[in-house]
Amino acid sequence: MTAHAASAIYIASPEGDTGKSTIALGILHKLAATVARVAVFRPITRLEHRESSPSLRSPQDDAEGERDYILELLLSRATAGLTYDECAGVSYQQLHEDPEAAIAEIVDRFHRVAERSDAVLIVGSDYTDVAAPSELSMNARIAVNLGAPVVLAVKAKDRTPAEVAQVVEVCLVELTAQHAYTAAVVANRCDPGQLDAVAEALAAISVSGPASYVLPEEPLLVAPSVAELRRAVHGELTGGDEHSLIREAMSVLVAGMTAEHVLERLRDGMAVITPGDRSDVVMAVMGAHAAAGFPSLSCVILNGGLPLHPEVARLVAGLGTRLPIISTELGTYDTARAVASARGRVTVDSQRKVDTALALMEQHVDTADLIDTLSIPIPTVTTPQMFTYQLIDQARADVQRIVLPEGDDDRILRAAGRLLAHRVADLTILGEEKSVRARAAEIGVDLSTAIVLDPRTSELCDQFAEQYAQLRSHKGVTVDQARETISDVSYFGTMLVHNDMVDGMVSGARHTTAHTVRPAFEIIKTLPGVSTVSSIFLMCLEDRVLAYGDCAIVPDPTSEQLADIAISSARTAAQFGIDPRVAMLSYSTGSSGTGADVDKVRAATELVRQRAPELLVEGPIQYDAAVDPSTAKTKMPESEVAGRATVLIFPDLNTGNNTYKAVQRSAGAIAIGPVLQGLNKPVNDLSRGALVEDIVNTVAITAIQAALQ
Repeated sequence: MTAHAASAIYIASPEGDTGKSTIALGILHKLAATVARVAVFRPITRLEHRESSPSLRSPQDDAEGERDYILELLLSRATAGLTYDECAGVSYQQLHEDPEAAIAEIVDRFHRVAERSDAVLIVGSDYTDVAAPSELSMNARIAVNLGAPVVLAVKAKDRTPAEVAQVVEVCLVELTAQHAYTAAVVANRCDPGQLDAVAEALAAISVSGPASYVLPEEPLLVAPSVAELRRAVHGELTGGDEHSLIREAMSVLVAGMTAEHVLERLRDGMAVITPGDRSDVVMAVMGAHAAAGFPSLSCVILNGGLPLHPEVARLVAGLGTRLPIISTELGTYDTARAVASARGRVTVDSQRKVDTALALMEQHVDTADLIDTLSIPIPTVTTPQMFTYQLIDQARADVQRIVLPEGDDDRILRAAGRLLAHRVADLTILGEEKSVRARAAEIGVDLSTAIVLDPRTSELCDQFAEQYAQLRSHKGVTVDQARETISDVSYFGTMLVHNDMVDGMVSGARHTTAHTVRPAFEIIKTLPGVSTVSSIFLMCLEDRVLAYGDCAIVPDPTSEQLADIAISSARTAAQFGIDPRVAMLSYSTGSSGTGADVDKVRAATELVRQRAPELLVEGPIQYDAAVDPSTAKTKMPESEVAGRATVLIFPDLNTGNNTYKAVQRSAGAIAIGPVLQGLNKPVNDLSRGALVEDIVNTVAITAIQAALQ
């Protein structure tokens, strides 16, 4: 694609602290779901991207390093595969020294990015330096030179609706004076109680003007993490869990009063500052954090360079909490001042902030309508980012109830937080409620809208035990035996599905496939007309998504089972927007080979044609002939499937499992699954090595299956 064909959009602002990163994340997320190659470009970076200038550094920059954190954040979610240096324009110093040469350099570097992209998100300067008498005018001039429409971001915080509208009017005049086209206005960080009033004030500016949107102030997005507080006070972690440093500190308490008055003032997410020799306060605060009914704190900062008394330290260690304890040499005043000046940033590592920013944009800004104003080509490929976005979007369209039995796993809790933030599913999590909610709070996950049930103490235990005993009476299972069985999280979760208390289950992060699937076989059973429970993996390649079946359940299927697997796999693939063209794989193509294994595949293919005549199916066929058009022309030139197969059915589990893992590791494919098929209600298994993203995708898939059954 040539440079001029790439679409671009420029986010600019007239001031600092507008929350441009929130707006940028939302637009980038939608772009990545729309086209294959999305790039990010920063025309002006805070520091020289190739050779830093010490005169331009601030203490905050030294703490964070020389790289532009917004560019790094956005690059982690871009899909064009470009490097940091390729996506950075010029430094403020270059712009100061020779503005004309700097703009020429920006244009040149931008076009190099555009040549390798389908769309480019350009993020303007941050007002950390003074580039010109009017930095907005400079950004507008750059936008015009790059041929990019502008999304204007203004700050609504501490402004009346009329004042917000006035700022926007002034900015629009300035942008017009530079001949920039403004596609949209976003008033960010608005008092939630003034959203409607600000929206009305913006709409009144001009009926025919740019679209306008209003985002509410979200305290989490500007709250510093515990790690940022530690840097601000030059502190050392002397206790607690280092993984909890990513949690945000939502407020601060300088504990100068007696312990009982400190306890009265504690709030969730609070950072408590106290001298290290205030043993009464330390013991009260640490005890409160560990106790039921008290808030979950973000950290304790011990100032004055005073260590805990050895006996107090022993008592704190005995509580076994993961609450970070930070020690600093600073006095109380300097510690409080440093903490108050710490700036919370949305960075690559702050996943909770990223999820919150995306959720805000999804709720308040019509990014699809905004992107429709760009000349974006219709995609001819499906990238992993496009496919996973479509999954999430499809699941959100009909929200289902999903149970996650493994509430003792941090990955499950983090995934749950993301799913709830994006409103993908309503969740029930199994585990001891106090422990689950306390651990979630420690790792910065909001589970306030989730249901937490303990299979050992739930009032549902008696009901489930009686039902399970009845279901398994032919095996001689008694109610007492059933009560023991259903206390297992997989069985309890499956009983929730069986009783329509939830719509589906996702498990396996800590358990084997058999542990997840066996209860489903015993309780939920198979769909009418389906005799084989099987699975597919959704293999997200660089430019397309294929379905592989069966790679997880049936070891050595008969021809009848293979036909079942093929028909179920085609139907499952269609549920996720894949046009099913089924290839029945073998070591032989067409009639060229003989042998029992080939004959099994040939017979299965005929059974598929008889039982599902509407399906396009080919077999036996080799993998290369199934997916490679040039090979297909030679081996099966008349086939409607050869070279274009989307659903690939392996002859046995050995072949399927090894192939999916080989493609996953060697081709860098994202493997989503296994997705179980053939059950009356959806239950899906996770790999024990599953990442948070894998769990999110599997829950979305399960929700889609539930909605379509």
